[in-house]
Amino acid sequence: TDLAVGTHRIAFALSDTAGVIRLPTIELHAYPPTSATGAVPQLATATFSEFPLGFRGVYITQLNFDQPGEWQIETTVTTPGGGTSSIRFPVTIAEFTSAPDVGAPAHRSISRTLDDVASLLDLSSGANPDPALYTTSIDRALDDGRPLVIVFASPGFCTNALCGPQVEMLSELRAHYPNRATYIHVDIYENPQQLRQGDINLARRTPLLNEWGLNTDEWTFIIDANGRVIHRFESFAPFQELESALLPLIVP
Repeated sequence: TDLAVGTHRIAFALSDTAGVIRLPTIELHAYPPTSATGAVPQLATATFSEFPLGFRGVYITQLNFDQPGEWQIETTVTTPGGGTSSIRFPVTIAEFTSAPDVGAPAHRSISRTLDDVASLLDLSSGANPDPALYTTSIDRALDDGRPLVIVFASPGFCTNALCGPQVEMLSELRAHYPNRATYIHVDIYENPQQLRQGDINLARRTPLLNEWGLNTDEWTFIIDANGRVIHRFESFAPFQELESALLPLIVP
């Protein structure tokens, strides 16, 4: 939902009456706004990436949007009968993103840590939080001189089924590269213990969402040692995608 002029990750799912379409790759065309003169559609290849447990998946690609407005993305797939079927969907491109864009400095937010609460369960709505994701705040991590991976998500009270797996991906990334980067989870809600008691009306969303310009509930940022955003992922990002984005920052 937060796309602007420049190069951005596009992730989308395709399905038909038989379920999720799982072709390894598909080609797509991105058409600029109709007001553009002499605009040529952009051709790209999107790769299928399966979600945890294999129940769904998305196609992922990068597209360069050179002007604001409503773009159209079109793809054609082969049907089981040997024919083809096309679908076109819109994406709205703004002048600037709401959340920090690639190349922008990360916000020096004071995120809560284990030192600020009585229980780990006060920091995460997950059933079994990883303590290593709450040892330092974002502002201090930016001074450490190491890459930083931040996930904003609520494992227990998310609007989709993938906030929990996204935080698990963060822990998995930390397990693979424990001393090469810093890993922080920020829950969408400040009071998960109250929410566990069943009254969603008590929900208090963290002010860090406004600070970072986040209008949806699942975001991952990869930040370099100089504090600049190098990658940003709205909605679920599989482990392989996160690893590929992080490795150039930690391996010479």
